[in-house]
Amino acid sequence: MNTTTDLKVVYFPSCINRSMGKNSFQDSDDLQLTSLTHQLLVRAGFTIIYPEALDTHCCGMPFSSKGFDEANHAQSEALEKDLLKVSENGKHPILYDMSPCFYHSKEEFKSDLKIVDPIEFMLDYVMPLLTIKNKKDAVVVFPVCSVKKIGKMDQLLALSNLCANNVTIIDSNCCGFAGDRGFLVPELNEHGLRDLKTQIPTNCKEGYSTSRTCEIGFEKMSGIDFKSIFYLIEEVTR
Repeated sequence: MNTTTDLKVVYFPSCINRSMGKNSFQDSDDLQLTSLTHQLLVRAGFTIIYPEALDTHCCGMPFSSKGFDEANHAQSEALEKDLLKVSENGKHPILYDMSPCFYHSKEEFKSDLKIVDPIEFMLDYVMPLLTIKNKKDAVVVFPVCSVKKIGKMDQLLALSNLCANNVTIIDSNCCGFAGDRGFLVPELNEHGLRDLKTQIPTNCKEGYSTSRTCEIGFEKMSGIDFKSIFYLIEEVTR
């Protein structure tokens, strides 16, 4: 259910999505995820508010995962302070575009901010405002670890079924990318996705998720176009 009253949303693009660009299957004129999300929200009728010091912000997870607790808390506190201000002390919902970042802030924040993960926001806030015009035939979808932790599996499947006639949920406990560890120890990713190709239907060339680094590992191991589910939503409602 759309609980907004004036269709304002604070959009916090994760530092990973701001910096890592597009995958190798995307064309040069395809939009970066942050620009595509902006376009999608505007088309749904939202007025978008950004954090004032966006370029300085990170949820803190990259520091936390390396054991740098002081840096993690400093980054998280600075982000929370800015989000409190631009959301008018929690009046407006705050969209995260990566599930792991949402999960981290949910664990770190002390205030009662209305932060919303990418799956819930698209399913409950955006999709009711858009018309699905051209569902995909077949897609594969991967629920990243944080999606399982926050219990969004059913919502992810519901969102995917709105966009495609045949949805295959990839069965893997973890893709093995584990933040940035897939860059450093690719064997983890290779082991986590050792059964991936057998799960992808032969007529399926597109996969979707809600974590950029996981998608990088999936693209490498599957050989198909793997990107944010926001691209799927934008395409089928365009």
